[in-house]
Amino acid sequence: MTISFFKYQGTGNDFILIDNRNNQIQAENLPVSTIQFLCHRQFGIGSDGIMFLENSNQADFRMKFFNPDGSAGMMCGNGGRCIVAFASYLGIIGNTTTFEAPDGLHFAEVHSNGIIKLQMNRVSGIERGDDFFYLNTGAPHHILFENKGLNSDINLEARKIRYSLKYKLQNGTNVNFAWKENAELWLRTYERGVENETLSCGTGVVATAIASSIHFPDIQSPVQVHTKGGVLQVYFTKNEQAIEDIWLSGMAMQVFSGQVNI
Repeated sequence: MTISFFKYQGTGNDFILIDNRNNQIQAENLPVSTIQFLCHRQFGIGSDGIMFLENSNQADFRMKFFNPDGSAGMMCGNGGRCIVAFASYLGIIGNTTTFEAPDGLHFAEVHSNGIIKLQMNRVSGIERGDDFFYLNTGAPHHILFENKGLNSDINLEARKIRYSLKYKLQNGTNVNFAWKENAELWLRTYERGVENETLSCGTGVVATAIASSIHFPDIQSPVQVHTKGGVLQVYFTKNEQAIEDIWLSGMAMQVFSGQVNI
């Protein structure tokens, strides 16, 4: 079967987007090997994930997301921004939208300068350890505030945490290494499901921005976060029960389109 696809990126986090409103593909029934092939950077299209835009009974559309290893069921922040840009390109939404994602409904805004502003779900139950934070922003994130430098390899240390006994029952965690320069954050993320460092991770940026406001007294919303792929802004409101009114904002754009046989 030949299918059409579009490639999008948000701060270097790149995704394959497929318009599946006609139900041409039963995404949940695709073999894992097919997902892995499409995402493979040498033998396939290459991406940090694949998303199917589908019809929804309760929103403008539904986002169905798969990691490069074929796993599913989690939210992707940059992916959410990219699929909103894709829906705008297809002409099925206006300047605002509500869409269905793996962790529930999300609201988003499309700005004329290419910025997509995505509302994330409220966050509670933040764990603060002796040298780490842990929270779930649609995907689980372990956060360390330590400068790894731009040229070091974080994968080895990250994999020790990702596969540690602490996170074994939940199939691991994403791992973030963050540091502060003035009032801005710098971040590198190892993504579970990609099993490598990516240029950016939206849910990791949100998790780290929230944790930083607890760890550093001088950081408050909005937080500017530098990733290897670019800069994102995170807005949120803190109260005693939870972190609410969370927004992830940044560029999302189409890179190219094509067709592929599966």
